[in-house]
Amino acid sequence: MPMPMPDPDPLEELRTQVRATQEAAQRLMADGVPPHGWEGERSDAGAFGQDVQALAALLQTLRELLPPDLREQVADLIRGLLLVLRALIDWLVAAIEERSGVPAAPGADDRVEDIPIA
Repeated sequence: MPMPMPDPDPLEELRTQVRATQEAAQRLMADGVPPHGWEGERSDAGAFGQDVQALAALLQTLRELLPPDLREQVADLIRGLLLVLRALIDWLVAAIEERSGVPAAPGADDRVEDIPIA
């Protein structure tokens, strides 16, 4: 009588996804900047799509491993980090414009209001 197959281990699946993502990142780093910049044609257009799919699968696996309350806390943390990043970019743009003497864009001093998403 054949033995039943064990259920797939979620941690092993995560390890596999992490390895695939690491390999994709190493391939991207090995390529470096193309001679004509990033607008040049890629030699293997399908590789980029595979890399993005590997990253998306890793993020989905991580998301499924988290309990709902922790998932919500992580989402709030990421949202906060994105707000900080946006503020940093705004500050850098203002500093660059100030140094270069370029007038600020109309409404640049307006306050941005965060709109909660339900």
